[in-house]
Amino acid sequence: MSETTPTSHTFQVDLRGLVDLLSHHLYSSPKVYVRELLQNAVDAVTARRQIDPGFTAEGAPVRIDADGARLRITDPGVGLTVAEVHKLLATIGGSSKRDEEIEGARRDFLGQFGIGLLACFTVASVITVTSKSAKDPAAPVVRWSARDDGSYTVTEVPDGEHPEPGTTVELTARPGEDWLKPHRVVQLAREYGSLLPVEVTVFGGGAPERITDTPPLWDRKHPNATARRLALNRYCEDVMGFPPLDVIDLDVPLSGLKGVAFVLPHAASPSARPAHRVHLKRMLLTETADNLVPEWAFFVRCVVDTDSLRPTASRESLYDDEALAVARDAIGAQIREWISRLAAEDPTRLEAFLAVHELGVKALARHDEELLAAMLPWLRFETTAGRTSLPEFARAYEPVYLAATVDEFRQVAQIAAAQGIGVVNGGYTYDAELVQALPRIDPDVKIEQLQPGVISASLDPVATRDELALQSFLAAARARLDAVDVDVVVREFNPVSVPALLLDDREARRERQRAEAEAQADDLWGGILASIKQHAPRAQLVLNHRNPTVRRISGIADADLAGTAVESLYGQALLMSHRPLRSADTALLNRSFMNLLEHVTKD
Repeated sequence: MSETTPTSHTFQVDLRGLVDLLSHHLYSSPKVYVRELLQNAVDAVTARRQIDPGFTAEGAPVRIDADGARLRITDPGVGLTVAEVHKLLATIGGSSKRDEEIEGARRDFLGQFGIGLLACFTVASVITVTSKSAKDPAAPVVRWSARDDGSYTVTEVPDGEHPEPGTTVELTARPGEDWLKPHRVVQLAREYGSLLPVEVTVFGGGAPERITDTPPLWDRKHPNATARRLALNRYCEDVMGFPPLDVIDLDVPLSGLKGVAFVLPHAASPSARPAHRVHLKRMLLTETADNLVPEWAFFVRCVVDTDSLRPTASRESLYDDEALAVARDAIGAQIREWISRLAAEDPTRLEAFLAVHELGVKALARHDEELLAAMLPWLRFETTAGRTSLPEFARAYEPVYLAATVDEFRQVAQIAAAQGIGVVNGGYTYDAELVQALPRIDPDVKIEQLQPGVISASLDPVATRDELALQSFLAAARARLDAVDVDVVVREFNPVSVPALLLDDREARRERQRAEAEAQADDLWGGILASIKQHAPRAQLVLNHRNPTVRRISGIADADLAGTAVESLYGQALLMSHRPLRSADTALLNRSFMNLLEHVTKD
């Protein structure tokens, strides 16, 4: 059978299905119809300026009339001819921005995707466009009317209905919709278009509402720096919802980006999703951009305008490409410069900033040694000498010991402080990395990891005669704590108020966790855990011979009562170390408590 000649066909588009796709998947809300209308109007004005350098839109601003049932938006822009109406409005994906006459200046236009008026079908059942071309003044006025069922008509109308070049778009609301009510139109127009370079006014809700307020606040001239700061503070409270702790000017010429970063007045979580306000060529793109600044700068919220960063297809976020990465790095550099400038010129403001956002600065300083050197005198760390700066602490203690976890630090802090040992708590976010980076800033500083032997070596041994007298007591005490894999020793140390100290290392803790898991596991898993058993040093309960309570306990003649008392001392030391209780520890504590109650209530 011979091959037949192929025939050419065109895709049939279900307009209702496409509108559903736009409203439920591409756009986050039908409210974007106002943005699309404003975008088309501003682009039309921009195009007319390019073909007619003498044209100014000041005398003929963009006008929106709304009464709930209908909305009309009129612009004095470039307009359309009959041929352009057929080519652009009736072709899905068509865009006047592809016109060869203006292709070279596309960066001046807001729209890029040619979806255009289709977004208006999310709120309207009928769209009517009446337009007179400025490029061809002899061309007739054309009217394009489309319904949401996919049908449309094109007619020529008398010039008197639209005597001046430009375009009027009229929307007829869907039944039951309230998107075209005047107050909603004003709200949405102001949300999207307050910075547009073309004057926009809304009529229909009483007094006319002027929408545009330009130039952007950060570009306006103010009498002095204080007046500018107050104006930006008011803007932040009105638009962003908080009074800023400070304001950072942003200017990235390579990305055509200008704006401000407002410093949050309250602490923010590094994992919190930021919400930056981004305008593209003065049109609001998004209020929730989360990829504009580096992750470490979670303490700022930005308001910016850019003319070159790419939007996504929905025009509701920024496309994360190389250009955005460059802009993000530049914004990060300007925030770093602001912090360094505060450190050098305004310590009072810096301290106020660090009181709220020290965590963010620590996050940044990990990767920027220049900033780390500048900020270390101002950053505070938890140490055995209280909250202090690392350089100050390192001058007082040599070497500086680093506790890897909060529990390790709490376990030894009181004893180490009394013995004159300098320990820094490295258990908080970023602190360990910054402590370990200190020798790169000051080579004379020596940082060592804290080991139990450091503390135990600083404790004084008891006199030989006293140690011999305690042997039987120590033997009974060790027998009692053997079930929890803890040894007992006696030393003398300060403060006298601490009766006992529990010391162990990470290997010992891991081995105890392994043993507990083995005891609770089935035969197969228990066998696997048994095969990886390690001979780690046992934890030590160090009894303080200077403490009066310990001395009295060591002299108790009743071996059972003395053992119960030792178990109680172990329980207190265990709780003071803030470590998790194993099942064996819980059983021991319950038993010692009940035995003490029984002894107290015994006749």
